[in-house]
Amino acid sequence: MRIKIRLDKQRLELIDDYGNHVGAWPVSTAENGAGEMCGSCQTPRGQHIVRAKIGQDQPLNAVFVGRRPTGEVYSPEMSALEPERDWILSRILWLSGTEPGFNRLSERDSMRRYIYIHGTPDERFEQAPRSHGCIRMRNADLVELFNQTPIYTPVEIVES
Repeated sequence: MRIKIRLDKQRLELIDDYGNHVGAWPVSTAENGAGEMCGSCQTPRGQHIVRAKIGQDQPLNAVFVGRRPTGEVYSPEMSALEPERDWILSRILWLSGTEPGFNRLSERDSMRRYIYIHGTPDERFEQAPRSHGCIRMRNADLVELFNQTPIYTPVEIVES
């Protein structure tokens, strides 16, 4: 398996070892565009791997803070109390760059930047650049991807 994320189309594709498309889902990447620097709030490009899978047995819409479930399940009422919060929901696929000097190590390290594929409130989701650097997905879509994605799955993030 491998994942390809197309920033121009705001689309994530899951591809099997034979090149067959297994699934495709809308995503939301960085509002600030593509870039690798810490603090840029941009989505890093290039070759990555899924370094960690977090949230396996959590309920749909489980709330995560610092990669740990809080025990809460997201609701629109929670969102109304914190309208500016960047919600991380349901599951996390934590990405690590594999290209030293580009998206790995020093101030360009995707893992140290906490770049994830994660769930976001479904009622707020738009297939448009709106994130702070991560790749956001609808929760049911993310769970489907999570269940088909082994650890160390290659992830390629391209602009077009």
